[in-house]
Amino acid sequence: MVVDNDLYNAPDSWWRDDQPFATLQAFTPARFAYFHKVLTETLELDLADTPVLDIGCGGGLLAEEFSRAGCRVTGIDPSRTSLAAAGEHAKESGLDIEYKHAVAERLPFPDNSFDLVYCCDTLEHVTDTDQAIREVARVLRPGGYYLYDTINRTFRSWIGMIKMAQDWKSVSWAPRDLHDWRKFIKPAELWALFAAHGLDNRETVGFAPDRGPREILRLARSRARGRITYGELGRQLRMGTAKDTSGIYAGYARNTEGKTHAKQ
Repeated sequence: MVVDNDLYNAPDSWWRDDQPFATLQAFTPARFAYFHKVLTETLELDLADTPVLDIGCGGGLLAEEFSRAGCRVTGIDPSRTSLAAAGEHAKESGLDIEYKHAVAERLPFPDNSFDLVYCCDTLEHVTDTDQAIREVARVLRPGGYYLYDTINRTFRSWIGMIKMAQDWKSVSWAPRDLHDWRKFIKPAELWALFAAHGLDNRETVGFAPDRGPREILRLARSRARGRITYGELGRQLRMGTAKDTSGIYAGYARNTEGKTHAKQ
């Protein structure tokens, strides 16, 4: 199966409750809460005016959260339509965020440009994961942190993220061909890429709904029948951190002090 990344080029797809990506918008508060806790409580960082790069920013969902937290945010994405939506919404929200057209494998920034880099819902879409991680390490200053969120390649993710989310019409909530299970990444595979490029993984946690399987199915059926919106589905799933990393997982890594990351 070929991933249909053109889905991200649909106009008005990011900030409307009746559009599929509204589920991502509903996940954003819990996702940002985890990252913010790591940065401000675990690492005790002052985020004021911190240069941050959002790789695969889409419509700017997380970029706006980091901007509100005081960060100086730059977002890149291969979809010009998504970038236009992100820029327009940031302007409407009174936020100063810089957006650039680029891909994860070729970041248009000098070495050591950012104190923080994050990449959410993106690694499973890139063409070359190794090169994407190499670029993260290159633009991240020594001692800086990389925050990530992606999907594990397991039976659970095949059932939940492919069959239920995309293929089974009675419960699906995502566009077909949004994801290709073969492009999902096991944590150990990601950690190996980190190690190869001077990144030290510090923590990995699961990210899952606070709902049982029956309740998830009930909500998914309600969405498929038009009884609730995509956004309401996302909110009612009540996403948060979990011990189980067999579905979505998140975490952070530190760029090794003094490591150089010249392209090979």
